[in-house]
Amino acid sequence: MPRARASGASLALWLALAALVVVADQISKTLILARYQLGDSTTVTSFFNLVRAHNTGAAFSFLAGAGGWQRWFFVALALAACVFIVWLLRAHPGQKLFAFSLSMILGGAVGNVVDRLQHGYVVDFLDFHWAFLSPLFYRGHFPAFNLADAAITAGAVGLILDELRRVRRGS
Repeated sequence: MPRARASGASLALWLALAALVVVADQISKTLILARYQLGDSTTVTSFFNLVRAHNTGAAFSFLAGAGGWQRWFFVALALAACVFIVWLLRAHPGQKLFAFSLSMILGGAVGNVVDRLQHGYVVDFLDFHWAFLSPLFYRGHFPAFNLADAAITAGAVGLILDELRRVRRGS
């Protein structure tokens, strides 16, 4: 019984981390929505702006102009992914990097689902730009993103690192 309790406590920790990501993401988006109109921008540094952008698509505005059905498709896809992630967290709560990475992805996915359900789009506001990106992106501006997107990316990187560690240990 103590092992089951410890596993439940670990799961609760990972779910709390995911919830923290959701809260930070939603607070940041609420601040942007309250202070910026769509398209507004504030220069912070020579390579970073705060902006208000709406994304009805997925990463890099994939399917943004699809006519509206994509909202529900992305909500359903994210919710299915969330169920699978919680299942994985229950099965592997002691694998710290793996569980941390899944928690970041879970929190990011939920944060963006909240936006899609509440607004019909995801609020993006972090705008990085460098001249060397000009061949790839308009005026060197990487597509605007948000804290949920950053958490998902950090989680994906963590999963890759976890797998590389696992493979290396297996050699």
